[in-house]
Amino acid sequence: MKKELRVSAYAVCVRDEQVLLARWVAGDGTRRWTLPGGGMDHGEEPVDTVVREVEEETGYRAEPTALLGVDTIRRGWLRRLGAPGDFQGLGIVYEARITGGELRHETGGSTDLAAWHPLDAVPALPRVALVDVGLDLWRERPPVGRSRLTDPSIT
Repeated sequence: MKKELRVSAYAVCVRDEQVLLARWVAGDGTRRWTLPGGGMDHGEEPVDTVVREVEEETGYRAEPTALLGVDTIRRGWLRRLGAPGDFQGLGIVYEARITGGELRHETGGSTDLAAWHPLDAVPALPRVALVDVGLDLWRERPPVGRSRLTDPSIT
């Protein structure tokens, strides 16, 4: 069984009761909102990853201000030749503030829109679970950096 690990870094950017999100386009064309961020390049520092990814996906320059926590997902999948695979995604979640740039949409990437959304409107958005996990980490600031949404032992 092939095993794959993908390490990513994401930003929770909140200002004026709004959160900055990027709309992710899945391989099947499905579109859902996510936190700006993405995969870490080999040799890259996670904090540099989140700065680069926020700018690529939103046009903004961001400064990470706090490490909020870590999110992990695990999925089984079928490889091209039909053999099973085991995927684990490890997401490092930072709080960040916008320091410059202008809002724009990414072209030729994994997202197609970037926008500020009122925090109270997020539950109605089509979104990936990472949005909820990131906002939970931002609100709760758990000491070990693990969201109650992903850890059933935390109530």
